[in-house]
Amino acid sequence: MTESAVAAPPLDGVLVADFSRVLAGPLATMMLADLGATVVKVERPHSGDDTRGWGPPWTPGGSSYFDGVNRSKHSLTLALDDETDLRRAQELARRADVVIHNFRAGVMEKYGLDYASVFAGNADVVYCSITGFGSGAGARLPGYDFVVQAVGGLMHVTGNPQGEPMKVGVALVDVLTGKDAVIGILAALRSRERDQRGQHIEVSLLTSLLAGMVNQASGFLATGVSPERLGNLHPSIAPYETLQCSDGFLAVACGNDRQFRRLAEVLDLPDLSTDPRFALNSDRVANRKSLREALESRLAADTASKWTGRLVASGVPAGVVGTLSTAFELATDLGLEPLWSMPEAHIDQVAHPIKYSHSAIRPPVAPPVLGQDATELCRWLDEPRADVGMVPATLLGKVVKE
Repeated sequence: MTESAVAAPPLDGVLVADFSRVLAGPLATMMLADLGATVVKVERPHSGDDTRGWGPPWTPGGSSYFDGVNRSKHSLTLALDDETDLRRAQELARRADVVIHNFRAGVMEKYGLDYASVFAGNADVVYCSITGFGSGAGARLPGYDFVVQAVGGLMHVTGNPQGEPMKVGVALVDVLTGKDAVIGILAALRSRERDQRGQHIEVSLLTSLLAGMVNQASGFLATGVSPERLGNLHPSIAPYETLQCSDGFLAVACGNDRQFRRLAEVLDLPDLSTDPRFALNSDRVANRKSLREALESRLAADTASKWTGRLVASGVPAGVVGTLSTAFELATDLGLEPLWSMPEAHIDQVAHPIKYSHSAIRPPVAPPVLGQDATELCRWLDEPRADVGMVPATLLGKVVKE
């Protein structure tokens, strides 16, 4: 196989019926679309996905929030309370390889779109339910990222120790849950190849958050003590924090004693690494305040950018605390190609984050205007199933399932 021989997108031929909205579900289905799946996004007539109205910021096409997680999809507007539209939704689920939703408990059952109903006519379906707190006792609880950050303990470990608990600066729980949903769907598709049947996947915001708490959760399980807010400090490593320089903050991450010795050398503080208060990581954690004072008194002599250059050259992980603007500039300078250019009148898109040596990624298509594919898709769904081999040819991606 030569480097120039590139396979089709991994999910080419997979049809996804997307009944989700806002963030976790749409993020998951956008990643599936990047991988080649044909994603039909079912939206309410007139209003569509809630995030179409979430702004500012606005884009020429609408909301930047919506645009950020809905590229390369087809918008199908259906009123589920309408008999004809409901039949179309049920037919879409019956033809789909993957069905995904994040409706509150009881909604999909009301419309005959729950797993049991869909499975009865489509035993191959991979059906993914995204909830806030599961389908049992927590089924009636509303699942919003902000609330789950609060009750799930993330806010308790985030922020200044002397301040109030803080949310993370992005809807991180929704992001974690969306990525967990993708993992589950891909695993179930692989299992379907082996076992010749689909299955029901359940992902909840709360369990995704708890799994994402990693070392903090493990620390609690080891001690029975809930970790507290430490600001930018690390509970187990020092220095692993932001430090003040002459013009701003520098992030330093010394993960071992060797890196700390190099830090001391670069700062021209060789005695620091032999000081019994700082020689070992456990000593440094116990003496954070004194260590920080010693480091910042030296770092004040120059800028964060200049210190970064010297530290990185010596093998010390460090970087200037920047903005999204500088982050995209850095990724571009490093050749990571973090952006996808879109047609005129559409904002650029953050690129699919994974590189593949053999598989292709679908070229991005602008997020859909509300209902832009409804006419073609409704015509397709209204056709007798025996006569249907694929979605309309004018739409992205083939669907070989019949």
